[in-house]
Amino acid sequence: MLAPTTAVLTALTLLAPAVPRPAPHARAAARAAPGEAAHTKVVSADPVAHTPHVLDGIVTAFALVGRTVVVGGSFSRVREARGGATLERDNLFAFDVVTGRVSEAFAPVADGPVAALAPGEGGTVYAGGSFGSIGGRRAAALAKLRVTDGTTVPEFDPRVFGGDVSALVAHEGALYAGGDFIRVGRTPRPALARLDPVTGAPDPGFTVTPGDSISGRTKVIAMAATAGRLAVDGSFTTLDGLDRHQLGLIDISGATAKVAPWRTDAYKPVCREPFPTYVRGLDFSPRGDYFVVVTTGGYGGARKLCDTAARFETFSRGDTIKPTWVNHTGGDSLYSVALTGAAIYVGGHQRWLDNPRGHDDAGAGAVSRPGIGAIHPRTGKALRWNPTRDRGVGVKAFLPHRGGLLVGSDTTRLGREYHARVGMFPLS
Repeated sequence: MLAPTTAVLTALTLLAPAVPRPAPHARAAARAAPGEAAHTKVVSADPVAHTPHVLDGIVTAFALVGRTVVVGGSFSRVREARGGATLERDNLFAFDVVTGRVSEAFAPVADGPVAALAPGEGGTVYAGGSFGSIGGRRAAALAKLRVTDGTTVPEFDPRVFGGDVSALVAHEGALYAGGDFIRVGRTPRPALARLDPVTGAPDPGFTVTPGDSISGRTKVIAMAATAGRLAVDGSFTTLDGLDRHQLGLIDISGATAKVAPWRTDAYKPVCREPFPTYVRGLDFSPRGDYFVVVTTGGYGGARKLCDTAARFETFSRGDTIKPTWVNHTGGDSLYSVALTGAAIYVGGHQRWLDNPRGHDDAGAGAVSRPGIGAIHPRTGKALRWNPTRDRGVGVKAFLPHRGGLLVGSDTTRLGREYHARVGMFPLS
């Protein structure tokens, strides 16, 4: 177990303030989420000692605002790693990324689970989920909070109706929200919207609409952004009426968004009946030139993308784009993915990677990677990094940052140590 050594503290202390506000839609090379992290090496397999413990439920989201990590999920009790009192925290809390000290001032009560977080300007954070209020104020599914004291920012009033928010991305002066909602204010925005980051008003230049659900309700499950592109996955089969089965790219380089000329059939094949929609997490590389999608779905064989991680090239063009590589677990779900340049971190409740011949067992060439693993960006093969974790439901949140990699889940063992539901692997 690593204590916060001088090297780790130095790296973490140099963290930049969260989400500068360039002009909307500027073609900048840097990305705003998640974590603005590009690593030159794989993180340590030994977690730091100081992250706090979440004592029940599950952690599903992180956001980093300066030195403050905001944590969201479905939980009620938190305790610092050094011990002390058990603290009541309803689905949200915050801690110092360097010291692990839990914020006493940031303790808003969310009356439902928090599924997504994104850093805002001026020491704020956006929270999305299935709540109806935060801190006693009405805030259906989406709110903006001050990190200093947990109070809501009243000027931000998106008024989301008809469903929940499951994904948030703050990027180039805009906030993207995905979920299964129907409208924002009086404006129809089924499942996907671009919002003014100050007021929450829907952007009239973004009207791309997911449709034709394969699971009864149209939902955006995950999103990620890079310069000029927004990647979305979910239960849809079309974007603006164009065939985009569970995955699509949206051109956000101009004032008016449009579906990019990028289409794949990779997620058209059916996995198992209980999983009509099986895409889950996705993330862009720090340079934005490729992205990786992870899935659930149950065993589907080596030719299907069920229970896999798959790399795609961002600026490919065409109607039959194929993945650059696919890594199979052999029948176990992956829920989260984080790209740092040095590695592709994947998490779920998987037992193996490199397992295309596995059928809920270890096929030829499989490597043991219980609950968490890392993949080489170019070859698509598992790296030797193997800290292990209790599998449980799985990893539901990653946040790479300049000092390392935050991991959120539902279990208490990470890197063969006790780290209840929150842990961090340092770069040092």
